Amino acid sequence: MTKQIRLEKEGGALAPRGFRAAGVFCDVRELGSGGKAEPKRDLAILFSETGATAAGMFTANRVKAAPVRLCLERIGRGSARAIVVNSGNANACTGEQGDRDAAQMAAWCAEALEVDPGEVLVASTGRIGAPLPMSRIRNGISQAASLLGDSPQHAAAAAEAIMTTDTRPKQVAVSFRLGERRVRLGGMAKGAGMIHPGMSRDGREPPPRGGRLHATMLAFLTADAAVAPDVLQQLLEEAVAGSFNCVTVDGDMSTNDTVLALSNGLAGNPPIEKIDSAEAALFGEALRCVCLELAKMIVRDGEGRHRVVAVRVEGASDDEEADRAARTIANSVLVKTSWHGGDPNWGRIMDALGYSGARIEPSLTDVGYSAPESRRILWAARGGEGTDTPFKRLCEIAALDEFDLHVRLNLGSGRAVIYATDLTENYVTLNKGEPGKPESLGG
Repeated sequence: MTKQIRLEKEGGALAPRGFRAAGVFCDVRELGSGGKAEPKRDLAILFSETGATAAGMFTANRVKAAPVRLCLERIGRGSARAIVVNSGNANACTGEQGDRDAAQMAAWCAEALEVDPGEVLVASTGRIGAPLPMSRIRNGISQAASLLGDSPQHAAAAAEAIMTTDTRPKQVAVSFRLGERRVRLGGMAKGAGMIHPGMSRDGREPPPRGGRLHATMLAFLTADAAVAPDVLQQLLEEAVAGSFNCVTVDGDMSTNDTVLALSNGLAGNPPIEKIDSAEAALFGEALRCVCLELAKMIVRDGEGRHRVVAVRVEGASDDEEADRAARTIANSVLVKTSWHGGDPNWGRIMDALGYSGARIEPSLTDVGYSAPESRRILWAARGGEGTDTPFKRLCEIAALDEFDLHVRLNLGSGRAVIYATDLTENYVTLNKGEPGKPESLGG
């Protein structure tokens, strides 16, 4: 983060001017309160008090949830006023009824906020294949609309409402100056499992470096800058490619992955209308900063995770080859289980490289370990063969809660970074589900 961009202490998606939000509990999973004094919120509304430029990125999974299809239809208009989100039910694989329900959510939200239904975007996350409990959803929308506010408490309530298996909310905000105006950009996200996003603007194949292939990841970004729709969309694509599309927990792409951005212009800056302007570059840097911080929060909250590993591949033939190699390593079950055990097993790294599809020459390949973002690398293998680095020293790094894995292919200038987790027994426990306990059944 450059000196021009300042981290805000609180506010998340409500740090920018003119945004309000609320989060409520309406029992989307129809489990009843279960005797809990404070059931987790499960429906949120994020609202701009004035018209806002809108942009979005969506899962490339060919099985798309109803709210994703609705957003794909509406995002092209380049403007929106509100986002309504529910957790606990993905509204995916629910046929024509799911499409009607997503549209009805937008219509109820629009009625409560007194805006055009076409200005409302929808997102859902949770269990796949079950119809939404629409009477409960309607009650939740009505309640949330009546509780909208712009305080940190309102931001926290909304961030909680979008969570599923997350253990904590994820929020961040930054500020910077565009000319004489101070602009704020913030966001909230959710995600802990079914995380291997590969999002694009049209929900089709994302750019190669963005990942070919995630419960679901959702992110909602806000800004008070004046920015043209096409500029916001392009900057969002670039930000997502280097953040959300560069994380993996389990290699599974969700039916519901969505990133939505709203920017309402209330900062009063001259509109950013050219993508090659200095103002667009600064706004894009701030957007990338927020997206990357939220993406790292998702990885650090990975289901059952013990360790977080940054897989850094350099020296590939090109960036796409580097991404392919890094992604294969990060999703290898054998590699991820060795990380869990604190075992610097470079042989498994070489094995994953060999079937990754990336061009490699084993006799040129180096594998090393370091503390996070450290330049002091301990090389476990050079030229595809083991070094004399003491195994104990390698184990000390692999035992850290977070460390970097360095792979140098020495074939070119291509590079990539993928942020990943280990694979633990707790991940299996969280995801196996017990039919007799509906609350244990995830997305």
